[in-house]
Amino acid sequence: GVNAYACTMTALERIPEIVQELREGFHSGVLRDVESRRVHLRALRELFVEQEDRLIDALVADVGKPRIEAYTTEIAFTINEIDHTLKHLDAWTKPTKVKVPLTFKPGSATLRPEPLGTVCIIAPWNYPVQLLFAPLVPALAAGNTAVLKPSEVTPSVSALIEELVPRYFSASTVAVVTGAVDETTALLEQRFDHIFYTGNGKVGRVVMRAAAEHLTPVTLELGGKSPAIVAGDANVEVAAKRIAWAKFLNAGQTCVAPDYVLVDERVEDALVTALADAVTTFYGADPRQSNDYARIVNERHHDRLMKLLEAGGYDATVIGGTGDRGSRYIAPTVLAGVKPDAAVMDDEIFGPILPILTVNDVDEAIRFVSDREKPLALYVFSSDDDTLEHVVSSTSAGGVTTNHAVLHLAVPDLPFGGVGESGMGSYHGKPGFDTFSHAKAVLNKPTRPDPALMYPPYSSVKQKILRKFL
Repeated sequence: GVNAYACTMTALERIPEIVQELREGFHSGVLRDVESRRVHLRALRELFVEQEDRLIDALVADVGKPRIEAYTTEIAFTINEIDHTLKHLDAWTKPTKVKVPLTFKPGSATLRPEPLGTVCIIAPWNYPVQLLFAPLVPALAAGNTAVLKPSEVTPSVSALIEELVPRYFSASTVAVVTGAVDETTALLEQRFDHIFYTGNGKVGRVVMRAAAEHLTPVTLELGGKSPAIVAGDANVEVAAKRIAWAKFLNAGQTCVAPDYVLVDERVEDALVTALADAVTTFYGADPRQSNDYARIVNERHHDRLMKLLEAGGYDATVIGGTGDRGSRYIAPTVLAGVKPDAAVMDDEIFGPILPILTVNDVDEAIRFVSDREKPLALYVFSSDDDTLEHVVSSTSAGGVTTNHAVLHLAVPDLPFGGVGESGMGSYHGKPGFDTFSHAKAVLNKPTRPDPALMYPPYSSVKQKILRKFL
């Protein structure tokens, strides 16, 4: 698809002004009361409902997404997040009571969520609508003004967002900065009260360094190699279907896609056969002809993925392995007999290539995962509850789905985020509201009684009493 828009760039000198206007908006109280937050969340919902077709057109142009995939993973996902937030906003914004120790009575203590101020949200290209606006939902719910930075790699989406946001929001509430490295660098030089970044670890480090200058807290939603473990007693047919669906969704360009499979050697052949069957069932004999299979975002990523295949380190390409640079197509690919030191095992693949490694048993799989950086997601397939529990409790990952993949991030009240190298902080639902809020500790004391015990001079009697009760 030809991109409908040239990538727009915000003028560098405008960036401090844009942020300043958002700061002034915050200080003027544009989102202070809960009702004004509701109004803005409904405006965001309206944007998604009224502009659905244009948003999907832009996603198809930039990433070659199947329309229904663009709708479910980007549009519907974000609308659900808005609806869930609107439903629970009153409860989330209420102060919560905290117990006061006897020694500090009379008095009452509460935790009051208060907005942080003006926040910056930087989105990647793989889900360029959802990953920009889903974090905006809790940011607005918590009462913050926000600057949005869409990805320059998806220029149609970026230009459309730059056009639409000012139609639904005032420049003192939500603003957009477009562009590439220079514009992002200028944006990160501004002082924010929180920076929310989704992308890779390399840029994550750049974001964190910039944030350190202003002591700005960050949420980093990064990636990593998310494993799928298939135990010897797994339902192989179902496991294969679910792994294939999760892996080849968006042509593998999903941060929580299964990055590789660790399969019990006893069921490897059955799994490989079932994966091949699943791909044919989903996309037909030639996935290139399927309307339900996405494309790689650009030639650079296409070249990177094809190089991984050329680098070897595996016994066989079970299915796929072919690509067409002109149409940015790479076939759904499954590699068998992959060596742990193969090129595909170095970094997150972020494409439709699925390496399969064999293990003797689940314990070997656990050791393999634990010896590497902590992944954003982990999937385990087994028909035995004890095995599932053993894997979940013996490994560390941002999130886990058992006997399926990817779905945990669609449960509104489960926090979504990484751990270690796969990120820090989380969002979705209430955890998102908490990310963009400060829980202010408030102790209320009456003026009476006012015992002299607390004040100097500290007589020996006072000291005895204080030592006994404090």
